[in-house]
Formats: sequence, structure tokens, C-alpha cells
Amino acid sequence: MKSRLSIGVVLFRDFELLDVFGPLEMFGLLPEHFELCILSQTGAIVESRQGPKTVVDFELPTDRQFDILLVPGGMGTRQEVDNPTILAWLRLQAAGAHFVTSVCTGSALLARSGLLDGRRATTNKAAFEWVSTQSEKVDWQKKARWVEDGKFFTASGVSAGIDMSLALIAKIHGQETSEQLALWSEYEWHQDPAWDPFAEIHGLV
Repeated sequence: MKSRLSIGVVLFRDFELLDVFGPLEMFGLLPEHFELCILSQTGAIVESRQGPKTVVDFELPTDRQFDILLVPGGMGTRQEVDNPTILAWLRLQAAGAHFVTSVCTGSALLARSGLLDGRRATTNKAAFEWVSTQSEKVDWQKKARWVEDGKFFTASGVSAGIDMSLALIAKIHGQETSEQLALWSEYEWHQDPAWDPFAEIHGLV
């Protein structure tokens, strides 16, 4: 594996801010190890669900292969699950990526692309019923902060993406590195992927 991995983040209108910038804050604290790249279908500035807009580095489709894919969630996923351009690009990129990750309802896009067929995955517990209808071939986990299955990492709702990202960084660069990042960020890292009080709150367990 290369010493510096590229991370491709796919944005779409009405993406969830923290789904993107929570994980990127963690990866971005190690610029010598991770290159952060933002993509969108048009290459234009993308408006988040909360309003602030993000400048994009690449337009889809791009021939560049990314080492890590990050697919955020947000209300925009309700439209993008029917977007053949994004789904096809995810399938193509996933074949060559070291890791494929999603936060919140981003796992709905991975599910619709067929990438999670036969795998365990999770999503935002408040949107669990909708996401799980996107594919019956996925072993949806009702109680999980995040799920690791092979090179696929899927996180629960919004802030869970930070925990998942630290878990992935620990897998690549060691536990001590992620603990140091959490300390620098003054972030209380939930290291147990089974920690998930929200599953009960939303009546899933």
C-alpha cells in the first residue's frame, strides 16, 4: 500500500456537512498520509443540506483511481439512488480502491450500486427503514456504530463517520495514531463498533 493514499469524496446537492467534513478533519490531520479530493457529477460548487457550498476538485466521470472512497449521506441520497452516472462510477472505482466507506445514508448509494451485496452494512438509524429497502441482498445491521466487512466500512448517522474514520486510520496506521488524532481534536472516540444507543431509541432493537 502506498505511503500517501488519495481519498475521493463524492458530493451531491443536499449532502450532510458533518458526513463529509467530520471524516475529512481526521484524515486531514495526516496530510503526509492522505490526499483529500472532492468530486461531483458536474464539477460545479455543491450546496449542502445546511446551506454552505463546497468547491469541487474533479468532475465525474474522472479517470483517476482513488485509494479510498467516501460516500456521504444527506437528503440528497433520495435522488441520487436513481442516478446511473454516480452508481456506475462507484462500481468502477470500488474495484480498484483499497477501501470504500460511507456515512449515514451514503450506504444507500453503495447498496443500489450492488457493492454491498452479500455484505454486512449499517446506516443512520433514523433512516434505517428507507435505506434497507434499497437492496435486499445486504445484511443490514440494526445495531452498529459502524460496520467493517472486508474493504467496506459503513457508518451509522452523521457523527458516526468520525468514529469510523478513526477506526480506518487505526487499521492503516495503528491504534496509537488514531488515539492521538482524537486527543488533538478533543474528540471522545467511540472505539467499540457495537456501541449504538440510537438503534434502541429508533425502535430497531
